[in-house]
This record gives sequence, C-alpha cells and structure tokens, in this order.
Amino acid sequence: MDILFHVGTAAGGRLLYPLLLAAGRTGCSSGAFFTHEGVLSLRDADLTAALGAIERAVVCEESWHRFCPGLNCPVEAGSQTTNSALMGEAEKVVSL
Repeated sequence: MDILFHVGTAAGGRLLYPLLLAAGRTGCSSGAFFTHEGVLSLRDADLTAALGAIERAVVCEESWHRFCPGLNCPVEAGSQTTNSALMGEAEKVVSL
C-alpha cells in the first residue's frame, strides 16, 4: 500500500475524508488504522462509505469498546499488532 493513514484523534477523521478522496484521484492505494479518539470518526457515514474504496480499514478493538461501547463497528476490528503490520506494509504513513 502506498499510504497508511493512522487516525488517533477525533479531529483526524475530519482530515481523513478529503485525503482519501485525493489519494484515490491520484491512484494511490491507501489504508487506515483508527485508534484512541480517532475511532469516533467512524460514526461519519460519508467517511465510512469512502473507506469501502481503500485497501484496508482497521480499528483498534480496545479503543472501539472504550469510545463507542455498544455500537457495531463498521470496519475490521484489529489490534496494535495489526497497526504495526500495516505500518510495515505502507510506503508512507500519515499520522492524523
């Protein structure tokens, strides 16, 4: 994957959506990992829809349960080990 977006803040999700669109327009393959308050951005329907077009979208399962208890997770649940693997696969990492 060309770019991994690492979303760890609530504000990061607002930045992610236009970045995903731009990456798609330029033909870059991308993925996203959501952790800590970054999981809150997954409540945005437009962002969640855009994630369907990327290579992989994963949420830290522990963070999901902490910040969004009782809600169904819209993307793959994983761990910080998954985060490390994604970072190893990516050419570039953008931290939001």
